[in-house]
Amino acid sequence: MPFRHLFFLLVLTALSNALPTAAESADSVSASSFAAPKRPNIVLVLADDLGFSDLGSYGGEINTPNLDAIAEEGLRFSNYHTAANCAPARAMLLTGVDAHLAGVPNIPEMLPPELQQYEHYQGVLGDNVVTVATLLEDAGYHTYLAGKWHLGAGPGKLPSQRGFERTVALADSGADNWEQRPYIPLYDKANWYADGEPYQLPDDFYSSRFLVDKTIEFIDGNLADGEPFFAYLPLQAVHIPVQAPQTYIDRYRGVYQEGWDVLREARRSRSIELGLVPPDTDMVRMSTTDDWSVLSDEQRRYESKRMAVYGAMVEAMDHHLGRLFDHLKSVDEYDNTLIIFTSDNGAEASGSADPLSFAARQVPTSLGYNLDYESLGLKGSYNTISPSFASAAASPLSLFKFYAGEGGMRVPLIITGPSVSKAGEISHAFSFVTDITPTLLSFAGVTAPNDRYRGRAVEAVIGKDLTPLITGEVDRVYNETDSIGYELAGHAALFQGDYKLLFTRGALGDGHWHLYDIVRDPGETLDLAQEQPARMQAMLSAYQRYARENKVLEVPEGYSHTKQLLINVVYHQFKTPALIAMLTALILLPFWVAYRMKKRST
Repeated sequence: MPFRHLFFLLVLTALSNALPTAAESADSVSASSFAAPKRPNIVLVLADDLGFSDLGSYGGEINTPNLDAIAEEGLRFSNYHTAANCAPARAMLLTGVDAHLAGVPNIPEMLPPELQQYEHYQGVLGDNVVTVATLLEDAGYHTYLAGKWHLGAGPGKLPSQRGFERTVALADSGADNWEQRPYIPLYDKANWYADGEPYQLPDDFYSSRFLVDKTIEFIDGNLADGEPFFAYLPLQAVHIPVQAPQTYIDRYRGVYQEGWDVLREARRSRSIELGLVPPDTDMVRMSTTDDWSVLSDEQRRYESKRMAVYGAMVEAMDHHLGRLFDHLKSVDEYDNTLIIFTSDNGAEASGSADPLSFAARQVPTSLGYNLDYESLGLKGSYNTISPSFASAAASPLSLFKFYAGEGGMRVPLIITGPSVSKAGEISHAFSFVTDITPTLLSFAGVTAPNDRYRGRAVEAVIGKDLTPLITGEVDRVYNETDSIGYELAGHAALFQGDYKLLFTRGALGDGHWHLYDIVRDPGETLDLAQEQPARMQAMLSAYQRYARENKVLEVPEGYSHTKQLLINVVYHQFKTPALIAMLTALILLPFWVAYRMKKRST
């Protein structure tokens, strides 16, 4: 045998003795570092009507240790924007598509009949969009929802039919936090569903505790199979009616006795100290803010209690979220869970400035609520905060929910979990609610569809993936020329670079467009329209393009969201043909009587 053949034979023999068998090799690979990493779980928490500075980590006085802790572990966003009311925000959050194209340009409760004739103005999530839950479920994720849905309850519209495997969902815009009771007479009952079927709440219900309990239950139900989960937790806190357990309310007695102006200034100072806004941030005093000094002692006492219940509800929310975070740690899933916390819109300011007046009492009392001072916030009580204290919740920003001012659109956003490298830092980069879906998909390794899904045409995701911001690769994901348009009930905005174009209609607006540098002037105090006419015109053109491409329709002349809600409530109460006929007869009766009397006299 030639020497080289002998040499190769010896080498092959040595290798065969050194290499493992096929079975040994498979075991070795499966246990090695080459095994596919476990995909991250995702928990998306959505507060309701939470103001920009309500959390301790955003400048507030409310005790929120659990959310402040994840802010220290993760990344806070100081320039994140959402829609100015709930259903449009939820539609964009869950699809990455503009609310108008998704079928939710406004909440259905405030849509005028002139616009409801259009298919994309129904206020319910259209079939032309795909939810992030559907995409994650298709990718092998367990998907759960516990909380407020408000995107439709008709056939094919409930969350159990939009990608969520397990659900307990409130279909309405809001409801009582202590029992199954509606909060406005637009609903005959509080419409809760579990896995697509009508659901009766337990007797010991309190919204934040119950929804966290259900989330934990859903997570534990499939934990053993090792598959990742997506848990969407849209809480009721702090939507009307503002309610909380007595133990939390007691902690805020006396905290708000100096009034809303003092609180608004204290929060501005604290947000500056934290680095959330520039040191020279100025504020406007909103025309809806009353004069605290002219109130009687009894009025101040009542107003302070209203806000104390608000603070208590925020702290109760934080406490129960802490239970969820602790549970994730106890089952060894916390370190592999991406947690995102934000709010659907800015602070709610629809509470009456005089809640004990005859007019203000009519709706709560018709639903069986009381407004008594001693029981304020407890079971059977109807509580709100007024526009005056809402201005403090939005501090140092301008306006609040329903309006396109920064106070209505800029809210907290905290992201923590795997790959979040900027622990405890603040990102001042602009971001928008449509960015959440592509970010979640990126973390899960899932690709969003372009224009077709399961054989049907769908709207493409327009949001940006925030992952490069979260991992520290970039400082911003939107460049100076990217335009992000927004419209709600005639209020409008366009964001481009550091600038914002703003139009406010109705009593709080002047019918003119304004231009602000919202990075240096987040309080929207200095209008740059005259100083920068070229930028103003370019952004106006960009907004007009946005309106065309997203099929934005003009609201009817004289439209007011509060007036339209009242009209829709009245229509709901008299919507049966018999009642409509009776009401018509009552309206026409005096004219008929006058006509008959005139005929008799002739």
